[in-house]
Amino acid sequence: MKKVFFGIGALFILFVAGLIVLMTVDFNRLNKDTYYVHITADGEVEEYKADSGEIFKMYWYELPTYDKNGGEKTLKFSAHKNLRQDAYLKLYVKKETEVTSFDEVKFHELPAKVQDQMK
Repeated sequence: MKKVFFGIGALFILFVAGLIVLMTVDFNRLNKDTYYVHITADGEVEEYKADSGEIFKMYWYELPTYDKNGGEKTLKFSAHKNLRQDAYLKLYVKKETEVTSFDEVKFHELPAKVQDQMK
């Protein structure tokens, strides 16, 4: 009987641990390449209408980005709002060109080679 309770308890702990991992890990950032970009212009606005009639806006950016070694690549990505002018972003990229997520960072948080490229 103790073995049954122990087994049920172990399964419960694994289930809870699995839920915590699913809630805290951002799979859009996990094992992705990172690039850095400086927002210098407003995004190109694309409007679309949902089935409910509500209008949504998407802002598209196509800018030069830099990897941690200073290598340059032009990437196209979108945001649900117009991004702040003069902001620095860390982009998470999969399959060479697909931006899955981004975070705003400070200039001093950029790798040294990226800072040299963006001056």
